[in-house]
Amino acid sequence: MKKSKSKMITIIISSIAVVLVALTVGGYFYVNSQLQAVNAASQKSVIVNIPKGSKISEIGDILEENNVINSSMIFTYYVKYKNETNLKAGKYKLSPSMTVEQVVNELKKGQVIAPSKLIIPEGYTLDQIADRMVNYQPTLKKEDILKTMDDKAFINELITKYPDTVTNDVLAANIKHPLEGYLYPATYEYSDKTDIKTMLSDMVQATDTNIQPYKAERTKQKMSVHKFLTMSSLVEKEATANVDRNKISSVFYNRLKVNMPLQTDPTVLYALGKHKSRTLYQDLKVDSPYNTYKNKGLPPGPISNSGQTSMKAALHPTQTDYLYFLANQKTGQVYFSKTLEEHNKLKEEHITNNQ
Repeated sequence: MKKSKSKMITIIISSIAVVLVALTVGGYFYVNSQLQAVNAASQKSVIVNIPKGSKISEIGDILEENNVINSSMIFTYYVKYKNETNLKAGKYKLSPSMTVEQVVNELKKGQVIAPSKLIIPEGYTLDQIADRMVNYQPTLKKEDILKTMDDKAFINELITKYPDTVTNDVLAANIKHPLEGYLYPATYEYSDKTDIKTMLSDMVQATDTNIQPYKAERTKQKMSVHKFLTMSSLVEKEATANVDRNKISSVFYNRLKVNMPLQTDPTVLYALGKHKSRTLYQDLKVDSPYNTYKNKGLPPGPISNSGQTSMKAALHPTQTDYLYFLANQKTGQVYFSKTLEEHNKLKEEHITNNQ
């Protein structure tokens, strides 16, 4: 009886041992398989965005959702076991052919292909914004972005959605780009699946929100949103870090009062569709409604977006008698004058003699 009982215990222990060994071996092979590539033969690449501040488990979820790794759980255990906690945020080009070790090494290097946030600076044109969008989201095509920006059906959607900001003024026959000046300079963040229209609509919404505080003053001055953004853009493009934007604004308004052409170089460059550090005399001859050397008054619409400082200056110009200003490109210093004679003297002193 004792021998029989002892034999049974031995069999049970042996069985448990076999099961444990089997589980251990099976577990090893399972974990090892999950650390291998999803598809070693794949030639496909995937753009993966790792947001700043993401936890290891969240990074694993993102990688698994993009089919870059087999298991978020195994990825998390692997990273913690290896103590690989210095994984960097950003956008990476990864592939299902990569092992977990290779993916982790890429995230440790931090050699991202695109920034984690879409930053639109003040004074940017639609063309420059499109470049930023492509840099932020490499799967986008610039031509598709520009096409959407000018799509009349999309513009009409925005007019319906933001009637206080986007008006029929943007659809005037001589407008170069309807949304120029309406995409607010700010920092945005999107997933890799966000479409172009959503991004652009968000920028218009930001403009709609940020110009609301100026509505009362605009109404008082009988200034439309379109003219407000147009004047703001001129101030933005002419301003340097060392200039009083309210004075720049005063020169433009003073010229308008005496029916004098605004003669601002950025409008010429906008008409040419070029980014140049210096405007040449032959550039001033460009035939365009945006050329303020050939046409009096404001251009048909904004020539870039504008920030809060320029918006305020557009509504609150300093009371001056200035009709001219010029900037020293080396120092950024701006000089104002009341007469052409004084202007030419300053030009000779600060521009011509310093070239």
